[in-house]
Amino acid sequence: MLLIHPLIDPVIVSFGLIEIRWYGLSYVFGFIFGYYLIKKIIQNQNIKINDKTIDNFFIWSIIGVIIGGRLGYVLFYQTSTILNNPINIFFIWKGGMSFHGGLIGIIVSMIIFSKKNSINFFILSDLVSFVAPIGLFLGRLANFINVELIGRPTNFFLAMIYPSIDNIPRHPSQIYEALFEGLILFIILIYFVRKNYISNKHGFISSIFLIFYGIFRFILEFLREPDLHLGLFFNIFSMGQLLSIPTIILGIYIYFKTKKN
Repeated sequence: MLLIHPLIDPVIVSFGLIEIRWYGLSYVFGFIFGYYLIKKIIQNQNIKINDKTIDNFFIWSIIGVIIGGRLGYVLFYQTSTILNNPINIFFIWKGGMSFHGGLIGIIVSMIIFSKKNSINFFILSDLVSFVAPIGLFLGRLANFINVELIGRPTNFFLAMIYPSIDNIPRHPSQIYEALFEGLILFIILIYFVRKNYISNKHGFISSIFLIFYGIFRFILEFLREPDLHLGLFFNIFSMGQLLSIPTIILGIYIYFKTKKN
């Protein structure tokens, strides 16, 4: 069954110079859904963090993800622009966000915020890790609409043709990632959250998120076209795969540290 990309306009509505895009909207809804879900978990599991603290952290999380995501993209995927055109770092509207950069950014935000407000870092990171797949799911759908991160050529029965790129059947890699990094990962985390792991085993949810995200991303990158300007390292691995290795290692470290404690 050969699928054809529907060619959805990335711009939802335009008001002169101001455009509302699906990609930007995915971030907005991801943060909003995550915000309300975190508040619900805190209430249901009697976690001692008040609403005002979460309201303040909401702003910190947005800043951490956006700054980290943008800096990470430029550092990992457009390194040459740092020297040739350093101001390009601030051109967020041109696109280009890195998950691993956003991860580093929000970790830094959580470290500073947790110390400033005397909150256990891993309680905060577990809450964020639980809702992160929502944003990942919406973000990959936005990548699909934008015809970004397309898959490699394939004869797989669910292959898709992207008419704006070429007429070659390819893996719909954005949909794969939305399902595994978003939906399936979220379902896995729901199982542990319902067992009150956030309130009883601090850091466990964070470790599971990092391990499974890293594994899913590493495997699915084999089905995705590597960045043209980077290619494959050692003719095997993409930049996304190389960045996923320390993500998995960090998750394993936190897992055993949690188990020991």
